Amino acid sequence: MIFVSNFQLVDYNREMRTYDDTMFIDTFEHEYTWLNGFMRNVARFSNRNALIDPETSRVWTYKTLNEESNRLANALQSIGVQKNDVVMAAIRNCPEFAFSYIGPRKIGAILLAANFNLAAGEFALLINHNKPRVVLYSANIAKIIDEASKICQWKPEKFILVDNIEKVCIPENHVSYEDFTKNASSENPKINFRPHIYDEVLRLWTRETTALPKSVPINDINEVLSAHDVIMHYPMNQNDITLNMTPWFHRGGCHSGGLCPTFYAGASAVIMRKFQPTVSLEWVEKYQITFLMGSPPNLALLARSQEKSPKNLSTLRGLVTMGAPLSKSDCIRYMQVLTPNIFNGYGTTESFWNSFLRPYNLPDSAGSVGLSCTDDEVRVVKIYSDRKAEPEDCVPCDNKTEGEIIIRAPGKTTYSYFNNDEACRDKFYKGWMYTGDSGIWNEDLCVTVRGRKDDMIVVSGENIYPNQIEEAINRHPKVKDSIATGIPDKIRGQAVVAYIVPKDKSLTIQELFEFCTKSKILSIYKRPRYFALVEQIPMTATGKKKRSEMKSRTLEDLAKGILRKD
Repeated sequence: MIFVSNFQLVDYNREMRTYDDTMFIDTFEHEYTWLNGFMRNVARFSNRNALIDPETSRVWTYKTLNEESNRLANALQSIGVQKNDVVMAAIRNCPEFAFSYIGPRKIGAILLAANFNLAAGEFALLINHNKPRVVLYSANIAKIIDEASKICQWKPEKFILVDNIEKVCIPENHVSYEDFTKNASSENPKINFRPHIYDEVLRLWTRETTALPKSVPINDINEVLSAHDVIMHYPMNQNDITLNMTPWFHRGGCHSGGLCPTFYAGASAVIMRKFQPTVSLEWVEKYQITFLMGSPPNLALLARSQEKSPKNLSTLRGLVTMGAPLSKSDCIRYMQVLTPNIFNGYGTTESFWNSFLRPYNLPDSAGSVGLSCTDDEVRVVKIYSDRKAEPEDCVPCDNKTEGEIIIRAPGKTTYSYFNNDEACRDKFYKGWMYTGDSGIWNEDLCVTVRGRKDDMIVVSGENIYPNQIEEAINRHPKVKDSIATGIPDKIRGQAVVAYIVPKDKSLTIQELFEFCTKSKILSIYKRPRYFALVEQIPMTATGKKKRSEMKSRTLEDLAKGILRKD
């Protein structure tokens, strides 16, 4: 197999071109933005539905969606938010998320889309790292955000409560979204800068290790090309109606049929605050949804619901899933029960999806992640203990030799993390992202993921580092040490398991559950569901915990009663 070197730089001087490229460069770099694409649709499809909220029976056309986004932009501008300031949104899928997705970029601000499932201490860490001027948050996490606002070192100027369908009390010194925007103009805000395709417009939060968060910058051309990727691969157009059953703050949630491609294509998005399988199917029938996005556990629950109480799903042009490969048996079941139009993508927060299985690839290629996307390249390179493999140092395409999966996606990633040089050096090299996933590939360059090189636990599509769980548990005064891993779970994909070496023999499982429940640094989805008290933790000769060894025994320990829920 021969690869052309991808890192030979040639300096083509302007004088070498055969035409005057001045206007092209100026227009492309300043005008080819996601916001301009959205505004074209505001003009083209002014009265067409853009956003549908079934729970509150509200609908926004492209015209009214733009007006609401302008109100937010003007309100932010009125308190001094300007270009490159950060606006943090810890918001479930709701109308205000859509306004926040569009509004800040109109004044050059950056939307930090945060996971709303975090604990107060984690929110404080995220705020300290990104220093947002404003924090918007959903009413259902008001108490957690209020606590975070009191313990964070960086103090945002405004905390704004949105989507208050629960009618919760607004914390002291916070303000409601309605009050914040009520006097703001619905006209496009005035700006004193010229947008550029390399401007950061979105910042996503990805899997953290022990302390410093990984905040992923997404620039404007990333947004445009991520939208194009979906529009090309589905394909999607202005007649489509999408429902993402996963949170929009994810890269997959935002870009895989979420707001980014939907509004860029002129299509319509249906809002779902919390996944409910039966309701999802009812809405497909009622709103004639054409693309439905969710994680593999979502699909399992959809199939179960459809088997019990069938709905008319004939409008579905695609059921799209990311986060994990589908088994062949599951794929066949979903194709028979839900729709034959199954799509399965593989990628990362940093690079969106980078390989893609389409309906014509399935079910035969189920279990793999398929071939690289049109503009991307996925390879499997050798694993060395002391260095990264070079991008050309690939393992044989024999479908058995394991290596590390690396990704080149020049249009959809900035190859960077905000203010985290160490993470950048670890992940990005010569235009490639080193995923930490291990895998194999065949002679057709079709890749199959074998596991997590870094022992990641994936719960309901959320990536979790074991060492953060261990760090939290080890704060218990009766704990000497701990090791965390995952166990298969039919609903969540995996559940967290913690093995504990007690310092005090009086330690009980119930104490550990209560301790983790009260932890300020463990989100609900990160809390262990199973515990076991053990005498020792297996270690390598260099003192590293053997998580793979513990993971291999979890099912047996559960069957023996060694792992207990309480």
